[in-house]
Amino acid sequence: MRHARRRVVRRVTRLAAVGGLLLGGAMVTNAVASEPAAPSIGVPFTAPPATGEGTDLVSRLGNSRTAGSWVDKAGRPVVAVTDDKAAAEVKRAGAQAKMVEHSMSDLKSAAATLRSAPRVSGTSWALDYKNNQVVVRGDSTVSSSDWSRMTEVAGGIGSFVRMERSEGTFTTRVNGAQPILSTAGRCSAGFNVTDGKSDFILTAGHCGPDGSVWFADDRGRDQVGTSLRGSFPGDDYSLVKYDGGRAGKGADVVAVGDGKGVRITGVADAEVGQKIFRSGSTSGLREGEVTALNATVNYPEGTVTGLIETNVCAEPGDSGGPMFADGVALGVTSGGSGDCTAGGTTFFQPVTKALTELGVKLIVAKSSGGTGAAPAPSASQGAASPGSSAPITGPDVSTLLSRLTDPRNVGPGMLVIGGSLVALVATRWIRAEQDRKAYRQYYSATWG
Repeated sequence: MRHARRRVVRRVTRLAAVGGLLLGGAMVTNAVASEPAAPSIGVPFTAPPATGEGTDLVSRLGNSRTAGSWVDKAGRPVVAVTDDKAAAEVKRAGAQAKMVEHSMSDLKSAAATLRSAPRVSGTSWALDYKNNQVVVRGDSTVSSSDWSRMTEVAGGIGSFVRMERSEGTFTTRVNGAQPILSTAGRCSAGFNVTDGKSDFILTAGHCGPDGSVWFADDRGRDQVGTSLRGSFPGDDYSLVKYDGGRAGKGADVVAVGDGKGVRITGVADAEVGQKIFRSGSTSGLREGEVTALNATVNYPEGTVTGLIETNVCAEPGDSGGPMFADGVALGVTSGGSGDCTAGGTTFFQPVTKALTELGVKLIVAKSSGGTGAAPAPSASQGAASPGSSAPITGPDVSTLLSRLTDPRNVGPGMLVIGGSLVALVATRWIRAEQDRKAYRQYYSATWG
């Protein structure tokens, strides 16, 4: 009876092990089939940007009935509205409505009046949707007489124009993640883009005029490419054409420091209240929040409009570096005030406008089954070109366990196969040991 039970147990174990081998093989096959593919060209400049629900509602209701939108601390959309009917429509759509006095048309009209006034270097203004105001800032270089003149202009517009003085200085950040250097100064690479024939680095326009030659080292030996089709002032973007014509391996990844990278999977317009990250060759990875949109900055070199205002810090050399959220490209670093010790304000050129004006496409991770490639939280930094920043060359040690247990990877299947093989070997060894033991017991009785 005991031997019969053993035989049943061994047979069940062998069947389970064989089943495990088949299951593990199927898991590996499925994981390989669903493995994120190599970078591909995606998100054409003609495609509508991915916008949030609040932005869509503002667009549908119009500038006279709304005054912008933002996301609250819980990530829920909030829309500023000017009448009860608009508020009801916003609530029916599942968003929150906030009643305000001044419409988007009022805010934009105020900004236009400020823009038509005599230019004062060291000033900026932006649309503060949350407070239903236009915020005018003046840095430490603005004289008392110039500030008084700006205050008079603001007073003529209305009380919804808020005046603030800043201790820092509004400057471009020459001197993204990876550094690129030329005689014009030092900047950071932003995102890789392509026109279908050649690949480029999208970076800040103030980094250097057309024809500037860029290098990856400070000795001028490792040439990266040449600037062309830049726009500054007015806008703040430019392209650096790769000498070899191609961005190379890891073109869909931006560096975030310490050998880590983030895979870029798409492009979108920023939203007020959105949590964002910025990476640059001087100060590395920093996080913050979008505080305002449609910002105008009067740099010493000229005026730039349509920028994204944030409370994330930046320092000289971070110019052109990428700003992103959840693997989605949002902007490239333009300039700002302060530093990463005291904090400050940083402005970004929206990527969507740059792609449209330049007629190029962002190079992103290839979608899988129409759902998009999973973002890579980290990557080993291999032989990256400045635009590539940090190609995915292997798993980071800290994420190895999560990768092994992720059903989208081959790790779980290999673990099942390994366990099944161990079970088969173990049952075979146990049976052999039992046979040897029975053999010894039987013949030892005959030996006396």
